[in-house]
Amino acid sequence: MDSGTLAVRGADLYHQVHGSGPVLLLIGGSNVDTGLYEFLVDGLAHRHTVVTYDRRGNSRSRLTDPPGEQLIEEHAEDAHRVLRAFTDGPAKVFGSGTGATIGLDLLARHPEQVDLLIAHEPFLAGLLPDPEQWRATFDDIHDLYLRSGRAAATEELVRLFGLSVPPVPSGELPGPIVEMLDRVHRNVDFNLAWELRSFSRYEADLAALRGAPVCPAAGAEGPQTPFYRTTAVLAEHLGLPLRELPAGHMGYVERPAEFAEALISLLDGA
Repeated sequence: MDSGTLAVRGADLYHQVHGSGPVLLLIGGSNVDTGLYEFLVDGLAHRHTVVTYDRRGNSRSRLTDPPGEQLIEEHAEDAHRVLRAFTDGPAKVFGSGTGATIGLDLLARHPEQVDLLIAHEPFLAGLLPDPEQWRATFDDIHDLYLRSGRAAATEELVRLFGLSVPPVPSGELPGPIVEMLDRVHRNVDFNLAWELRSFSRYEADLAALRGAPVCPAAGAEGPQTPFYRTTAVLAEHLGLPLRELPAGHMGYVERPAEFAEALISLLDGA
C-alpha cells in the first residue's frame, strides 16, 4: 500500500493506493475514511489499482482554509483531481451514501473520466415526494447538534435512517481499529456542523446522467431505508434496473468479502 497527500483548493487530500490493474476509485460516505474501506479493498486489489481517500475535512484530509458549508460539487471536483492524479483515461468508480452522490456529480461534470459508476445508496432529497420536509428535518438536527451535541443529533439521524453507529473506541480493540474509530467519531462532528444541511440541498443533474454509465445499487437486506428508496427512485428516473449488493447500507463493512465479490460482478457488467 502506498499513501500520500494531494493538494487541492482549500484542502490536502490523504489517499491510499492498493493493488494493480485498471484504476477503481472508492469514494466514502458521511464520516467514512479509508479505514472503513480497508477490508473491501482486500477483495478488490487483485483486480484493480484501488484508490481511496479521506474526503476534505474528514480524518487526515485537513482543510487549508477555514471550515465552512460543504458542497457536493466541490467534493466532486476533489474526486476529479484524485482520478486525474492516477490515470489519464476513464476509470471505474464506486461510491456509497454521500460518496455515491459525489460520484453522480463527478459523472455529470466529468463524463470522460468515468467508465462506470456504481452508485450505492445515495441520498437525494430532491427525488423524494417531500424534499422540503427532509431538508427542514436536517436543519432541525443541525440545530439540535448546536444545542445538545453530537450524541443527541446522531440519535436522531440513526432513528431517521435506521442505521447503526460505530462503536466507541475501546482499549480492548487493536490499536489501528481504535485510531480509525476515533477518526470516524471526529468526522461525525464535521458532518453535523458543515455537511448535513448543504448536502441535503444538492440537486442531481438527471439530464446529464440519462444514458451515462451508472449502476444504481442498494442493500439487499434489512428494511427499505430512505437510502434504498431514493436509489430506487433514481433508477426509475434514469430508466435503469436497481441492482442489489449484500447486507445493508454498510455492507462493505458488515460482509466485505461477499460485497467485494458482488461488486466485481457489477464492475464486469454481470
